[in-house]
Amino acid sequence: MKKTVCVVLALLLALLCGCGGSGKSVPSRATVTSEERQFATPSDGDLIAIFTTSLGEVRAVLYPDAAPMAVYNFVGLARTGYYDNTVIWRSQYGFAVQGGDATGTGTGGSTIWSNNPYPLEADAGLKHYAGALCAAFASGGDVTGGNSQFYFVQALPDSVDKTQQEALAQNGYSESQIGAYAAAGGLPYLDNTDTVFGQVYQGLDVVDKMACVDTQQDEEGNETWRPTEEDTITIQKVTIANYPGPTAEELAAQADSSAESESQAAESESSADSAAG
Repeated sequence: MKKTVCVVLALLLALLCGCGGSGKSVPSRATVTSEERQFATPSDGDLIAIFTTSLGEVRAVLYPDAAPMAVYNFVGLARTGYYDNTVIWRSQYGFAVQGGDATGTGTGGSTIWSNNPYPLEADAGLKHYAGALCAAFASGGDVTGGNSQFYFVQALPDSVDKTQQEALAQNGYSESQIGAYAAAGGLPYLDNTDTVFGQVYQGLDVVDKMACVDTQQDEEGNETWRPTEEDTITIQKVTIANYPGPTAEELAAQADSSAESESQAAESESSADSAAG
């Protein structure tokens, strides 16, 4: 009997924590019904990005009409494999999950324009709702502008309270936008500082899991928001496609085929070297 009770308690604790030993819990998110563009189901042929990660798959629709430079830069880099096997270097629960820096430090970045940054593209119809895919915008340093770095908004469903909603109304937000913020949560104070260029339509639970991992503290005990080595999150590949895109199984098969081809090529090269020697 005691063993059964212990097992039940352990299961309950796992459900409550939801994110291992971090003490953070994956939020319960209801489906958001809204007229806002970011909550519409993608149409056939829409440009999408599929993030295959060590914690699961995330799919986002992209908006090249609203943020052309951000999208073209992201798509161009993804197609060259820039994001393959990079890491999520920032996992800040209730705020954002950030990656896109090949150095893995959060201080680097690249663009398709010889690494020159691109300008802010703040579109009035796209907001920092939970699940928004955004281009990180560097400012205050030697370089100002966007580069390869991106983040997913991971704000909690109740993050935009009544007071904030009233402030949004005073600042000219529509009833539909305020309702979407109230239902989904978000970071409205970033609406005019960073570029929204996409929206997660599948896999927001995976983004939530990314935000729940244990993170490191610096030597002075300050939070760095960087996942611990044990909880490293890897972006294995970013695939650009048109909605609905390949299934996870098809992507896995493509990856296996690519790995096999690379292995055969390496063997052939090794054999050629041996014969030449």
